[in-house]
Amino acid sequence: MFPDTIETDRLRLERLTRDRVDPRTLYEAASDRSPTVDEETEYLPWSPLATLRDAEDRIAAFERQWAERERAEWAIRPREGEDGAGEFAGTAGLICRWDEDLALPAIWLRKPFWGRRYSGERADALLRVAFDRLDVGVAAVPIHGDNDRSYRAVERYVDRHGGRYEGLLRNHAGRYDEPADHHRFSIAREEWREADGARTAVRFPDDG
Repeated sequence: MFPDTIETDRLRLERLTRDRVDPRTLYEAASDRSPTVDEETEYLPWSPLATLRDAEDRIAAFERQWAERERAEWAIRPREGEDGAGEFAGTAGLICRWDEDLALPAIWLRKPFWGRRYSGERADALLRVAFDRLDVGVAAVPIHGDNDRSYRAVERYVDRHGGRYEGLLRNHAGRYDEPADHHRFSIAREEWREADGARTAVRFPDDG
């Protein structure tokens, strides 16, 4: 259902499993062992990992959600020719709410890979999966109300794919048990197709 591997011009997304991403690799990147993790997760709905067991449990949860078709999660790696080619650069996710005909793309990108517009390239790939492979009606992108960096990045690719900004939802989510506002952007399948989203350079190598 979900593609194991996705390639864009500069990125390779690989299904996040224990045999592809060692739990210690995730732990080193997503715990306090990383000096940039607090900045990377400041506006995300999860906290830095506390133990290696937490990393193992998180990957196991991703594997379970994949099997149950609730969420697909991929490891992001820059392709050959990019600075840091082959390194673990973060994760890309696609949360599926089938009863709402809705998909929610997600991303955690490590700071050394910021500023390259990888977020938009990853969005191109996940929108292709959501609309072409899964035939979902709408993709929605919620952003923490204070996250100006992500707001600008999302605004660019949503506009490019024919979507719209829907507004600020007050106290829509929580962060460390505190209420948080969310900006919400959305793209409908028909808008994406009219904007020629299907023509973006995305490949699924395992399809042959």
